[in-house]
Amino acid sequence: MTEDKTIKTINIKSIFTYILMGLFAISIMVRVVYIQIYEGEELRKMGKIRSIEEHTIEALRGNIYSSNNSLLAVTTPKYEIRVDMISNKSDRFFYANIDELSKKLSQLFKDRSKYEYKKILERARANKNYYFRLKRNVSYQQLTELKTFPILKLGRNKGGLIVIKTNRRELPLKDLAKRTIGIYNYEQGEYIVGLEGAFNETLKGTEGKRFMQKIEGGIWMPIDPGNELQPQNGNDVITCIDVDIQDITEEALRNQLKLHNAHHGCAVVMEVKTGEIKAIANLGIEKNGWYSENFNYAIADASDPGSTFKLASILVALEDGFVQLEDSIDVGRKIKFYNATITDAHQIGDGRITVRDIIEQSSNVGIATIIWENYQDDPQKFIDGLYRIGLQNKLNIPIKGEASPYIKTPKDKTWSGISLPWIAYGYELQITPLQLLAFYNAIANDGEYLKPLFVKEIRNANEVIESFDPIVINKHIAKDETIEKLQSMLKGVVLNGTAKGIKNKHYSIAGKTGTAQIAQNNKGFNKTNYKASFCGYFPADDPKYSCIVVINNPKKGQIYGSQVAAPVFKTISDHIFSNHLEIAQDEQSELKNSNPGIYYKAGASSDYQSIYTQMNCSPQIDLGSEYVICLPKGDSTHYATRKIHKDRVPKLIGMTAKDAVYLLEDLGMQVQLRGRGFVKEQSLLPGSKATKGKIITLKLSSS
Repeated sequence: MTEDKTIKTINIKSIFTYILMGLFAISIMVRVVYIQIYEGEELRKMGKIRSIEEHTIEALRGNIYSSNNSLLAVTTPKYEIRVDMISNKSDRFFYANIDELSKKLSQLFKDRSKYEYKKILERARANKNYYFRLKRNVSYQQLTELKTFPILKLGRNKGGLIVIKTNRRELPLKDLAKRTIGIYNYEQGEYIVGLEGAFNETLKGTEGKRFMQKIEGGIWMPIDPGNELQPQNGNDVITCIDVDIQDITEEALRNQLKLHNAHHGCAVVMEVKTGEIKAIANLGIEKNGWYSENFNYAIADASDPGSTFKLASILVALEDGFVQLEDSIDVGRKIKFYNATITDAHQIGDGRITVRDIIEQSSNVGIATIIWENYQDDPQKFIDGLYRIGLQNKLNIPIKGEASPYIKTPKDKTWSGISLPWIAYGYELQITPLQLLAFYNAIANDGEYLKPLFVKEIRNANEVIESFDPIVINKHIAKDETIEKLQSMLKGVVLNGTAKGIKNKHYSIAGKTGTAQIAQNNKGFNKTNYKASFCGYFPADDPKYSCIVVINNPKKGQIYGSQVAAPVFKTISDHIFSNHLEIAQDEQSELKNSNPGIYYKAGASSDYQSIYTQMNCSPQIDLGSEYVICLPKGDSTHYATRKIHKDRVPKLIGMTAKDAVYLLEDLGMQVQLRGRGFVKEQSLLPGSKATKGKIITLKLSSS
């Protein structure tokens, strides 16, 4: 009986246990269903909010420098300030310090009153915001001061201060060469054109890694900063651009565009022996009438070059032995090919002109006649001659966007009976200003055709990672005697021809004017849209720099290259000659045969006069000039004028530190001296803009 009772008891307990287990299982299922239906969406949101991901840390992008070490593009660190408003801060501590903190924030940022700051901080605390954004784009100096403020000075754990570093790309020289430098957008994480794009891989460095947690509001907050993988900063790019030459090139181009109310223009300066691009300016008119760099016309705008292309045409004819410079051609002012007429802008000679005259006086009729008479039976021979130079090929520069040149051949569908004579004087073909300049630079460089060079070096700190040497595209574009003839004609253009308006007595220029009508898409040519150009080099007898100037659609009457473009070239060449060809010609001529060990001096003319009066000497000093330079001349001395301009950095070489400091401080500049004695070197080039507050370093003779 007892055993039956025991078994019954066990059965009852088992049933009860099964019932409890069943109820528990049912309750779990009910809870799961409830969560899925009623709480699932909210929990999924919370899971998403609290997710942790690995994020990249942007490396500090390398800087871009000019050839004379001026910053062209620099990455500036900026900081976003956030505050944990609830962690480790009692109400008593918070309210004891909030007034002083609000006051200091107002004084630092000057964007809100202390009462407004107090109000938003109290609201953030009431809302239990543990990732409150206090300020964006805070500078390093502001951050340093911020870390001394009440509450925040306790750091992250006790004060709740959270600092997030960001980077911003800036152009210290603003719009100077902006299109060529390029613009890097950190917010979008992408580059826009120019050297920023061409050298993006070397500039950007290697990204770091950090873990971040997504909190309420979709905001990512960094966690565990101590275990972040730090980024490796990018390398620096040293360009060939000379800031002083770039500055005068843009200024001269802008002034001429304004003068003629032109639509756009470009100017490029190239070093003859190396191919280095020392300046490249691209300016187009905006709706407000201001000219700015928004398109790289020099690189991307391929169009009919006009008369500047005549040099290539005559090169081919000379190389093929069809003409000599003194050959005479019977021409009129007009010539007709089929149903089209070629006209000269002015009457040249009395009907017969030489080949030299055709280039110097820019005769459309003359060059078209030469090419037609010698190549009409085999036009491909003429095109082959142009192709031998390499004019049909892109320069393959690192900057993206270079337009492809186009020189049609008889096989092209658009070739017609007038194509040959039209190509002869620069129509029915397309070439960019930079491509044309590279050709003219080859003439200046005795036939060696160089690729334009934009970058000299890649550096990491002071270590040179990579250097870029001149790249030869074509060692000899023509025979030496042909190059000499072309050089002679280009000198004649300035001495006797269409560009004689820029002739000067101090140094020689060689070059060619160009004027082209611009086709209006499929509407053909009209008489209102012209392109004026001048391409050449200087000094003509020992070329140092080549330069092209192109101005599109001038609207104030003058349209010719000699009137519109050549003056820009001369402004640029005058400035470079006086400031970059070592010593001006009047100084060079005196130093040429003197003892190189004698160190020349410069200073106030009145001071020299006083010294020599006391010594009973009477050298010839021009007292009409405030400053002079003393040059050795055999056993005697010679004085040349040292001009000082009000808004330009003066040439200080040879001056005493006292005179140099006086002149610079008068311009509002800050001076740093290294050593004693006379000025031997100056950090800012003579003739560059004298900006108030700008620092200039002078290296003295005993440094």
